[in-house]
Amino acid sequence: MATKKVVKRAVEPAVENVRDRILSTARDLIYREGARAVGVDRIVAESGVAKMSLYRWFPSKDDLIVAVLNEERRRILAAWDKNMELHKGAPLKQLRAQFEGLAAAIQRPNYRGCPFLNAVTAFADASHPARALARQFKDEITALFRGLAVAVGAKNPDLLAQQLSLIADGAHASGQCSGKEGPAAELISIVDALVAAQLPAKR
Repeated sequence: MATKKVVKRAVEPAVENVRDRILSTARDLIYREGARAVGVDRIVAESGVAKMSLYRWFPSKDDLIVAVLNEERRRILAAWDKNMELHKGAPLKQLRAQFEGLAAAIQRPNYRGCPFLNAVTAFADASHPARALARQFKDEITALFRGLAVAVGAKNPDLLAQQLSLIADGAHASGQCSGKEGPAAELISIVDALVAAQLPAKR
């Protein structure tokens, strides 16, 4: 009796994997080339999915950009939490570690600045959802800095949090413009000086 040949069918990728592929491709392209420069057709071509699939998950390009920024937020906060856990119980080291991570990012050859500042630059319309999300994220980071400022015993936690936020954004901008050899090379020393000025004098 002849054995029936079994033909294996190609397994369709999981639906969630299609979304992840679109999001990963969009995130990479938008970060490297800018949200304005990258069109939906380019994302479809490089992700290898049908345009219908993209629009099923992201009804508009703005929806996709917001999803990309939310993914950037998730990754940044995951790195923040990792630094906090790594130096648990040592707030000065926790604070310094956040900026050491930023300094390391600026050293990378593919560094293109802060994705949230890039989004604000790309969309001048104050009502654009990317700008609202960027503002929300920056406020969130400032609040996290304030928590660390309180933990280290800063005399004025609100002021230190604002200063640290400003320095972080400045380092992002300088790193994108001048690279690792620019003023951002002094990031850690500036942070150390700001924190030291806020700590009570030792008796």
